[in-house]
Amino acid sequence: MATTQLEPVQEPKYWHLKTVLQEALDSEFSVGEILPNERDLAARFGVARATLRQALEQLELEGRLQRRRGVGTTVAPPRMGIAVGTTGASEGAWPGSGSESWRTVGCAEAVPPAAVAAVLGTGTDELVHTVRRVRMMQGQSVATELIFVPSGSVPALPALLTPAAHAPAVLRELHAMALESEDRAVELGSARAEDAKQLDRLPGAPVLVVTTRYRTGQGVAAVSVATYRADTCRLTFGETGTVQISHHEQEERREAS
Repeated sequence: MATTQLEPVQEPKYWHLKTVLQEALDSEFSVGEILPNERDLAARFGVARATLRQALEQLELEGRLQRRRGVGTTVAPPRMGIAVGTTGASEGAWPGSGSESWRTVGCAEAVPPAAVAAVLGTGTDELVHTVRRVRMMQGQSVATELIFVPSGSVPALPALLTPAAHAPAVLRELHAMALESEDRAVELGSARAEDAKQLDRLPGAPVLVVTTRYRTGQGVAAVSVATYRADTCRLTFGETGTVQISHHEQEERREAS
């Protein structure tokens, strides 16, 4: 078979500028500092403003910059290391058990997405209990979560529940069951309108989607779909209980709550 020689691909001008800007952020600016305006930056680096905007947008997607209306473009703080638990059976692994940084914001009966219904083994038009939660870190929302629980998983749930009692009752019934195992998958996605509102992002912003299946002896009892801000979060998996936060050459360690 003949060998095909690939031609070297020239690096786009905005990408090279992004690298230069990144080095400037590391050496000249501190976290929270406001960058000069676009005109001054473009003049400093000798590029068109359109090229500069592309580079700034890429740095924002990577979590290095934050654009805030009425403030300007500022240097973003380091990504937060967020432990998402261990894979496999462990004590208190049901969502809502133990000490967590999640806050429950509502619960309703709704038809789950088709992919979730397939995992749960429910019908395409069958209502399931849907708990919505928000995860807070350092005073800001970093993730939203939907926990889908079919009626068959919580047969002892009272028929009549007030809105305030719905989510606690569903989670309480889950905790009464023996959890055999759990598994997680992580993928890159785009923020839906409702999630974007909770996360203070624009719809379509890049997010990390963590899908967790909770299993008992009877099969999958619940599915969690958690959506994390991709620009601020660094997900960590492991059993050490320690979260490592790193951002370029800056590093610190803190114990996970």
